[in-house]
Amino acid sequence: MSIAFGNIFFICYFQAVRRANRIDANQNDIVEALREAGAFVRIVSQGDGLPDLLVGYRGETLLMEVKDGDKPPSKRSLTDAEADFFTNWTGGRLAVVKSPVEAVAMLNQTHGD
Repeated sequence: MSIAFGNIFFICYFQAVRRANRIDANQNDIVEALREAGAFVRIVSQGDGLPDLLVGYRGETLLMEVKDGDKPPSKRSLTDAEADFFTNWTGGRLAVVKSPVEAVAMLNQTHGD
């Protein structure tokens, strides 16, 4: 009985972790575009509302939450944890980006190019 319970716990835990680490289909394209534009990018997706990307560009730091622009608006809204992070963040620039073009434009807005 305890073995069955342990297996159920493991399956539930594994599924929860797997869901938290899912990335949007366009994230790799966005990261590639940012790097080609000269940005330093770290993927920091870990759930708990923390944005997906930590971006350094010409002395500025940005946090970017990636959403898939090909999905309907209801599927790309912020989670409760993400919305809480956006509401309470008091640091540098924070943005939601839905495409490589939008992400690179955010770099240019931040630096004033």
